Amino acid sequence: MLLSASLCLAFAQDILLRIARCYLVGDPVPVLVPAGMVLEGSSEALCPPPTLELRPSCNKTVASSPTLGSSSQHHDSLFPGDKEPVKYGELIVLGYNGSLTNGDKGRRRSRLALYKRPKANGVKPDVIHNISTPLVSKALSNKSQHSISYTLSRSHSVIVEYTHDTNTDMFQIGRSTESMIDFVVTDTSPSGSGASEGQSAQSTISRYACRIICERSPPYTTRIYAAGFDSSKNIFLGVENESNTLQDGSLIDLCGATLLWRTPAGLRRTPTLKQLESLRQELNAARPQCPVGFNTLAFPSLAQREIVDKKQPWVYVNCGHVHGYHNWGFRKEKAGGGGAGNERECPMCRRVGPYVPLWLGCEGGLYLDAGQPPTHAFCPCGHVCSEKTARGWAQIPLPHGTHAFHAACPFCGAWLTGQLGYVKLIFQGPVD
Repeated sequence: MLLSASLCLAFAQDILLRIARCYLVGDPVPVLVPAGMVLEGSSEALCPPPTLELRPSCNKTVASSPTLGSSSQHHDSLFPGDKEPVKYGELIVLGYNGSLTNGDKGRRRSRLALYKRPKANGVKPDVIHNISTPLVSKALSNKSQHSISYTLSRSHSVIVEYTHDTNTDMFQIGRSTESMIDFVVTDTSPSGSGASEGQSAQSTISRYACRIICERSPPYTTRIYAAGFDSSKNIFLGVENESNTLQDGSLIDLCGATLLWRTPAGLRRTPTLKQLESLRQELNAARPQCPVGFNTLAFPSLAQREIVDKKQPWVYVNCGHVHGYHNWGFRKEKAGGGGAGNERECPMCRRVGPYVPLWLGCEGGLYLDAGQPPTHAFCPCGHVCSEKTARGWAQIPLPHGTHAFHAACPFCGAWLTGQLGYVKLIFQGPVD
C-alpha cells in the first residue's frame, strides 16, 4: 500500500508519546505529560545561572551571580557583545528541592536553563522514503544524516531524512550520558533520592527520551518531540499525533521522572532564592516557639539538606501544630499491626498522626506565586511553601510509573496524604 503525499507529510511530523491534561490552579495552562528532546550537546549554551551558592555554575566566565528566576543573568562567554542572551525557558525535575542529593554536576542536574545557541543546530524534515522494512537498515546507514523511521507494519516503514534548520535550536534529554544528550535525567524516587543518581539497569527512562526544538526568533515557540537522536543520528518510532507546543507549567513525563517547563515570563512570577531566603529570615525573626518546651524555633539555612537542626520546627501533619522536637507522644497501641507505630499524639489537640520536621521548599521554579509567606506544608513530608503553591500542586495528579497518577509533593516526590494533601501551619509566637 502506497501512502499519499499528505499522509507522508503527516508521518514526517515528530510525535509525542502520550499526553494527559490537567490545570494549575488559577492558570488555564494545560499540563502535558509526553516525552521530547535535543541533539548535539553544547554544554556552554545550557549552563544554568549560579544561585546563592546552592547550585555552582558550570561556566566560570559568567560575569555576575544573579538569583535563579531573575531576568538579568549574564552569559558573556556565549555571545560576545551580548550581555543578555535569549532564554527559552527552564526544565525542572520534580522531586528535588533545589539540587540533586549529591549536588548538580555537569549535564546531570535538577534544573536546566535553555538558552539560544551561538549557532543553530536544529533539523527539519527533508526527504521522505516509503520503503519496505528490509531496506530500513541500509537507508539509515548514513551517520551524517539525521533520520526518523516510522514503522507502520512488519513490511512497511516510512523514513524521513532531516536537514539542518538555521531557524531552530535543538536540545536532547535522556538517561544516556553520550555527548549528544544535553540533559541527563535518571529515575526519581520519593524523597528525591533518585536511582542513586547514576545509571540503573532497571531504569524506565529511555536513553534518548525526547528532544526540544526552540524557534530562534520571537515569540521563541518551543515544541517537544518523542525520542532523541542516537549516536547514529537515527530515531525509531511508531505513529501517533498530538499537539506538542510547550506552555508555562507543562509537565513532561519521561516514565521514571517528570519535568516541569517554565517560561521566562512564568519564572518572573516565582520567587528567587534570595527572596526565599528573606522569607526564611522573616519567619525566624518572628521567633516562633514550641508550645510545650517554650524553646525558640528556627528554620535552617536553605543550603542545609537532610540534616535536622536542633532548633528546627516539627509539625503534626494532621492538625498543623508546630512544635520543637520531642521523643514522646508515640501511640503504638493504635498501630494494631497496621504500621502506624510511629504516629504521635499532638499535645495541643490530641489528634494522632505523623510528626515530621519542616523544610522550606527552596526550588523557586515550583512555586505558583512570588513573595507570599510560606504558611502551609505538604503532608506527610513537611515541605513548606505558600498556600497557593500547596493548593495547586495538591490538585495535580502526577505520573507514577507508566499507568498510574497520584498527587505528590513537587519538592521531594512523596505521595500526598490526608484530606487535602497539605495543612496550614499553626505557630505559637513568643510568650514574652
